[in-house]
Amino acid sequence: MFHDELRSSASGGGVSTTAVSNGGGRSRGFLRGWQIPNTFFNIKIMILCGFVTILVLLGTISIGNLGSSSAESVNQSLIKETVPPILAEIPSDSHSTELAEPPIAEIITSSNTTYTLGPRITNWDSQRKVWLSKNPEFPSIVNGKARILLLTGSSPGPCEKPIGDYYLLKSVKNKIDYCRLHGIEIVYNMAHLDEELSGYWTKLPMIRKLMLSHPEVEWIWWMDSDAMFTDILFEIPLSRYEKHNLVIHGYPDLLFNQKSWIALNTGIFLLRNCQWSLDLLDAWAPMGPKGPIRDEAGKILTAYLKGRPAFEADDQSALIYLLLSQKDKWIDKVYVENQYYLHGFWEGLVDRYEEMIEKYHPGLGDERWPFVTHFVGCKPCGKYADYAVDRCFKSMERAFNFADNQVLKLYGFSHRGLLSPNVKRIRNETVSPLEAVDKFDIRRMHAETKP
Repeated sequence: MFHDELRSSASGGGVSTTAVSNGGGRSRGFLRGWQIPNTFFNIKIMILCGFVTILVLLGTISIGNLGSSSAESVNQSLIKETVPPILAEIPSDSHSTELAEPPIAEIITSSNTTYTLGPRITNWDSQRKVWLSKNPEFPSIVNGKARILLLTGSSPGPCEKPIGDYYLLKSVKNKIDYCRLHGIEIVYNMAHLDEELSGYWTKLPMIRKLMLSHPEVEWIWWMDSDAMFTDILFEIPLSRYEKHNLVIHGYPDLLFNQKSWIALNTGIFLLRNCQWSLDLLDAWAPMGPKGPIRDEAGKILTAYLKGRPAFEADDQSALIYLLLSQKDKWIDKVYVENQYYLHGFWEGLVDRYEEMIEKYHPGLGDERWPFVTHFVGCKPCGKYADYAVDRCFKSMERAFNFADNQVLKLYGFSHRGLLSPNVKRIRNETVSPLEAVDKFDIRRMHAETKP
């Protein structure tokens, strides 16, 4: 998820034009007469200085443009050609400079103490295997499916805008519905487990705690609070990831060829409960402690990753940096997914819901019927947002109702419109209700996915 720290505010000021009364008429006349010759002299000096300044500036600009204008145009055209339209909406104002040896490890180890998430565990796979054999009542596979625990959460305090809490509630309801229908466990976290890892880093200690506290869970699925399931029928194709431990939405070209800071989105990802994942968290988290380490790491990330603005280290940039700078160690177990919308940027989706309803059906998960609609930049609980508040909340209302209609269909109801919280009956009651269950229960439907 992208963050409030990326926002910048500006304030303008002007010189007051208040009138001041002064009765000294003679004094003003004397000063005016004395100032006339001096004024002409000052004007001459100002013209001469201005001329010299213009010459200097012209020389500086022309020299700078010799090396930057053509490169900048190439960079911009490359971004327009390769970055998908939904990603191009994310602003960037800096460009990477290649680093032969990424020095973040030096920054971390140069501090007085190196941050850790907890005691280093090196034999988690064997510990977990023994525990599972001793506790058959807690299997990691249920009804032929790997056990998944979905983790989401929000700040422990109220939202800056009261309406933000209302939409957080809707987002939670949406996730509960999806998990209930697909046999997925859910945890909603509102506690900061580690004061050092604030903001977007808070997910890491909670993910680790859940892995160690729920050895029966095969996958931890992190999902931002501002994301909603909009294809209630679609199921993640876990069989596709048998040889992988991290599943994350992204674009390989942006990641490997361009080293873009938006190549992956850490707002939604799945992490297998295994030793590899614990090692990844141990390597990822030390870039996140607030203060000098996070600030200095942010400078390195901005220099290393293309298009990243200058701000403190965030979890998304840090993960991309880690995967690229230590590719041999991590990348073989990472599945960069873009065949369906594990992360679907909300702009360009919410206004097409009616078209989707008319032409397609749930279970597709892609641009025809997005699996997840993610409201990046809206920040429903924050003070600042990258988009107009009214637009964000109306779009979230549409996304919620679009998804909720898929749930309500079993019960014979639907929202009166995608902007209405009110519902209407779409079929009459019957003396044979099980016929409706067999026909409309999502759990009985086959999810059609792209190969």
